[in-house]
Amino acid sequence: MSRPLLIIAGVVLVLLMLRGGEREQPDGVLVPAAPVQTQIETAPFEFEGHRIEVLAGFALDARVLGKERYWLGREAELSKYDLALGWGRMSDNRVLEQIDISQSGRWYRWRAEQMPIPRREIERSSANMHLIAADDWTEKQIGKAAPGDLVRIKGYLVRVRGGDGWRWQSSLTRDDIGNGACELIFVEEFEIL
Repeated sequence: MSRPLLIIAGVVLVLLMLRGGEREQPDGVLVPAAPVQTQIETAPFEFEGHRIEVLAGFALDARVLGKERYWLGREAELSKYDLALGWGRMSDNRVLEQIDISQSGRWYRWRAEQMPIPRREIERSSANMHLIAADDWTEKQIGKAAPGDLVRIKGYLVRVRGGDGWRWQSSLTRDDIGNGACELIFVEEFEIL
């Protein structure tokens, strides 16, 4: 094999190892409850040169359907990881094995040749979530998560404002789809269950 091909093969191998494999789970609904959103009064605060406005308290247990690490762009300065998460029947192997899931460009996409459950249930029982880690330890824990893991997240749905007028805002419902439908979470607690 030529030297350039060996280098390319090595890079691909390293990327696959960094990405990690799917964690095996038993069949059945592993996370029955939907995320919990609560009304909360918290003063805005500064974080990494941005103003964070708390929109709601937020907590969930979920199955990791996908994980994407971002390196470039303004959003990556605050949120290095997106997790595509599922709950209800979107945490069941028997459903997930019939759905192709991908992430890129801060989007989560799914595709199914035959719908294992109703489309609207898929949309309401899964979401792409942008995670802003409150500290380095939390960010390391998020970095350890892999597809198939069950995770617990506690924090806040937020709006972020930059000094130059830049804004990034969380969705406040699990019923929306498309642009602006992702949750933007300031994560205070992250645990792999």
